[in-house]
Amino acid sequence: MTKIFNDPSQFAEEALAGFCDVHSDLVRQVPGGAARRFRPAQPKVAVLAGGGSGHYPAFAGLIGPGLADGAVVGNIFTSPSAQQAYAVAKAAESGAGVIFTYGNYAGDVMNFGMASERLAAEGIAVENVLVTDDIASAPPSESEKRRGIAGDFTVFKIMGAAAESGAELADVARLGRKANQQTRTIGSAFAGCTFPGAESPLFSLPDGQMGLGLGIHGEPGLFDTHLPSARELGRELVSRLLAETPDGAGQRIAVILNGLGSTKHEELFVLWGAVAPLLRAAGYTLVLPEVGELVTSLDMAGVSLTITWLDEELEPLWAAPAETPAFRRGNALREAGSVAVEGASDGGTDPSAFVATEGSREYATACVSALAAARTSLHAAEEHLGRMDAIAGDGDHGRGMVRGVDAAAAAASEAFGQGAGAGDVLVAAGDAWADKAGGTSGVLWGAGLRAFGETLGNSAAPEPEDLAKAVTAFADRIVQLGKAQAGDKTMVDALHPFAATLTRAVAEGRPAGKAWEEASLRASDAAAGTADLLPLKGRARPLAEKSLGTADPGATSLAMVFTVMGPHFTTACTRRSVGVQP
Repeated sequence: MTKIFNDPSQFAEEALAGFCDVHSDLVRQVPGGAARRFRPAQPKVAVLAGGGSGHYPAFAGLIGPGLADGAVVGNIFTSPSAQQAYAVAKAAESGAGVIFTYGNYAGDVMNFGMASERLAAEGIAVENVLVTDDIASAPPSESEKRRGIAGDFTVFKIMGAAAESGAELADVARLGRKANQQTRTIGSAFAGCTFPGAESPLFSLPDGQMGLGLGIHGEPGLFDTHLPSARELGRELVSRLLAETPDGAGQRIAVILNGLGSTKHEELFVLWGAVAPLLRAAGYTLVLPEVGELVTSLDMAGVSLTITWLDEELEPLWAAPAETPAFRRGNALREAGSVAVEGASDGGTDPSAFVATEGSREYATACVSALAAARTSLHAAEEHLGRMDAIAGDGDHGRGMVRGVDAAAAAASEAFGQGAGAGDVLVAAGDAWADKAGGTSGVLWGAGLRAFGETLGNSAAPEPEDLAKAVTAFADRIVQLGKAQAGDKTMVDALHPFAATLTRAVAEGRPAGKAWEEASLRASDAAAGTADLLPLKGRARPLAEKSLGTADPGATSLAMVFTVMGPHFTTACTRRSVGVQP
């Protein structure tokens, strides 16, 4: 259990600040994460690893010569936001372009993708390299759906070495993708991990059992089996990986036996004594193997085994020197560049003066009140939503929603105080939600609220038809970004019925309040109905069977939030349009 913390909601930020202070000779804290203390004397490709906190040494612990130029750091087990990724890239970029590299998770793909679009629009060359090494998360025929786990390290190391040698952006990206194609990982969990401040782990196992096929976000294994001896476990892990040997692979391999957080090094050495002879007996030469903690999951008890099949291109990069706070190999030279950089801009710009009619500013009070009501509701439901999410996911949904709504409510109040109309208040709320919450739900809620606000605009208080159009824009933007459809067991399963019901009821002439109430009931019923569905998107997909009988947390929280927002959004709208007094 994670026992040392102040405010659990600030754990990730405080841990990053402490890390950067301890290792200030190598790293500096920047908005969104950390970057190398020294900028390179000559332009070089900036390799930027990223993901949620809770995985140390990944990701910030790998910053330094021969490895990463920076790390984008989200909250615990949560994708960083697009703004965080953009800010770290701006701090680390030196003129030769940037590469974002991360595990294949929906929130990371969306947020790093949005940051990449913003950088490219500014003329900065950018690439994204996804890691898909986890053989348990999808069959070989769907390898592009696999998630990234401890194989992250091998891919990061090879790209970092290539960039350090002066390779150009396209070549660094090509080598990273090649390393990913040659990398396979399988993991096993013995006990779940516990969030700071939580009373129990995200999952538990019966005595004498282990979960095979774990993720690195606190997810349980794909199935439980008896806890074997070290020799039996070694055979299980090795046989599963060798069964997926890449076509044309050679006999020289990089091997990582990785601890997930609370498995002792001595235990790993015992397991290595079972793994290494099996690999050598299969004719392999083990090149600079690593045994220890490289990609962890808070205090999870568990191990993973990674194999990367090397060739004449990849092996020198795997063997190249590196010097970072958590990993050192050979004699990497410290940067002898110019004066150490002490700070970095977050790339933000001064906001323009808000322009809005009095009617829109008056309606903005309803928007601020709606977000305050959502904040109260989500704080009360945080633990419940986390428990729902932990059934087949990483248990972070409640905390992510709370972080998002807290930021959104604060940003909305600030914008309103500066004279913003309804549209700009909701746009500010959406941008803050996406920035502070991170993850899949963070980017979706942020983009949805921005679309809602842009549709309402700042010229007048909305008619009921305008409100229905804004909700439709919210839904369309989320579907466009997340690519989910009805039946995938996501927030869309509640959102589509809400938007459709509201639009129909308004078109039939119902007052805004009655129409919203009807839509909320329909969304709540639809959210409850997701208990009978199998997830087809997101982190819950590999554990689909375990989620049967539990409603989708994203659909549940959406129905909850829209329900409590309704009276605030519709009272002002109804009063102006229909003449009903609150």
